[in-house]
Amino acid sequence: MLLTVVRHAESIENATRHTSFYQDPRPWDSRAAHALSRDLVGLTPRGYRQCQWLRTALDDLVGRDPYVYSSWYRRALDTKELALPGQVADVTALLNEQHYGDATYMTKRELFATWPECEEDRQVRKHLWKPPGKCGESLAVGVLGRATAFVEGLDEGAPVVVAITHHTAILALRSVLERRPVTELVDEARVRKTPNAGVLVYEQRGRRFHQVSAAEPDC
Repeated sequence: MLLTVVRHAESIENATRHTSFYQDPRPWDSRAAHALSRDLVGLTPRGYRQCQWLRTALDDLVGRDPYVYSSWYRRALDTKELALPGQVADVTALLNEQHYGDATYMTKRELFATWPECEEDRQVRKHLWKPPGKCGESLAVGVLGRATAFVEGLDEGAPVVVAITHHTAILALRSVLERRPVTELVDEARVRKTPNAGVLVYEQRGRRFHQVSAAEPDC
């Protein structure tokens, strides 16, 4: 099996997060903020260009007609629609972005002023930080658990799989696929994240996955 992990193309949130989404004080309540992130945030013009690049890159890397999975966030679904037109996707919450609960779209200043008890974990042990609210999930437990379930649930009858997902989910997927501590990957991401529309290709050999290729857009 070839498993190709794709970060969604550049979204409006990626491009304007410091001037639009993370206002202080936040103009939305937590439920509205999460619905905005999940359902309304689409791609930028640059994101559209990245999808054009992805269409060619995926054809070269994995060929035509892969089995496609996507998170249920609009920016991932739009990436699928533009990069793999006509392909039906299995939309799964296992590939969703980390749920930031009541902290969705809060700046750190507002977060720490509201919940000062979470500051140390958020600053020092980010992988263990569990956002406040009943839906909040940590990277090391919630997201990693979903990533593990996704990989373990892959159908070996599908020889080529493409999974379109998000930054935090990719950290968790890499931890599972590469058998590396999530803390190590978080430290690497502080220096450089998988870029928007970045592609990581893994080949399953026996019971293990090995990275065999990677690509990223130049736009």
